[in-house]
Amino acid sequence: MSVDTATVAKIAALARIKLSEGEVAAMVPELNGILAWVEQLGEVDVTGVEPMTAVIENKLRLRDDVVNADPLTGGDNRDAILANAPAAEHGFFGVPKVIE
Repeated sequence: MSVDTATVAKIAALARIKLSEGEVAAMVPELNGILAWVEQLGEVDVTGVEPMTAVIENKLRLRDDVVNADPLTGGDNRDAILANAPAAEHGFFGVPKVIE
């Protein structure tokens, strides 16, 4: 794929970047070089290579999902929390309707 000045100008307009004619002309070989490099990556033989999301294998550190029984810091204190709400509806915080 080859990029010309019209394509660079269109990309700049879509990205809302103001480029002068000189800057557009300077970007043409830059973008063509980047695209040539990406095409070169497509030529690499990757048969037998497993897809990966990162170079280093990461393990998530998980904890058990349990509800704390403490009435102050635990998870079963909805009524105490909603007592402070200016408007509570059906066990939830009531908020004003927003329509634009």
